[in-house]
Amino acid sequence: MAVMNVNPTRMQLSKLKKQLTTAVRGHKMLKDKRDELMRQFLDLVRETRDLRDKVEAELEQCNAHFVNAAAVMSKESLDASLLSPKQQIGVEVGSKNVMSVEIPQFSTETRTADKGDIFPYGFAFTSFELDDAVMSLDKILPDLIKLAQYEKSCELMSAEIEKTRRRVNSLEHVMIPRYQETIKYISMKLEENDRSSRTRLMKVKDMLLDKAHHYSAS
Repeated sequence: MAVMNVNPTRMQLSKLKKQLTTAVRGHKMLKDKRDELMRQFLDLVRETRDLRDKVEAELEQCNAHFVNAAAVMSKESLDASLLSPKQQIGVEVGSKNVMSVEIPQFSTETRTADKGDIFPYGFAFTSFELDDAVMSLDKILPDLIKLAQYEKSCELMSAEIEKTRRRVNSLEHVMIPRYQETIKYISMKLEENDRSSRTRLMKVKDMLLDKAHHYSAS
């Protein structure tokens, strides 16, 4: 691991030790964040999988109802029955903070509170199979919206986990070892300079003693 390009001074050594302490603390915090994100992500993935299985089963049933309706009604009358919907559904998007990740929160609101408005046609010239199809589609819609919320949340949390993982690895395998190596290098340099200084002082002392008294301290 290459050391940093810094001057080997005591001030720089003190500064690097403080930075190393901060990096170690940050590494622990990021690691804890990554682990908690992973725990919540896996819980959400399980919920998403279960909800997707439920939605797919409901969609299959809904599709079967529409196939039955198409079998007993002409294409023209079926298209005309569904041409002008009476009910409207609005989706309001909010957010919730989970470990610094803003995950979406979807809520729905219908234009009217009348449950009968899901049928955009009169019942005189349509089949009960079409009624079943429309009701099954209305029933599945909240789960579809929730599934979209879960899947987007999984996507955002996955991206945050990957970003946090890269930062943890960078600190663990690059920054912290580099700080440690640089601190070790500066410490060795300072010790070497101290030994050299002591040696020079001893030689100067010997020279002064020899000059003054014609003998060496050694």
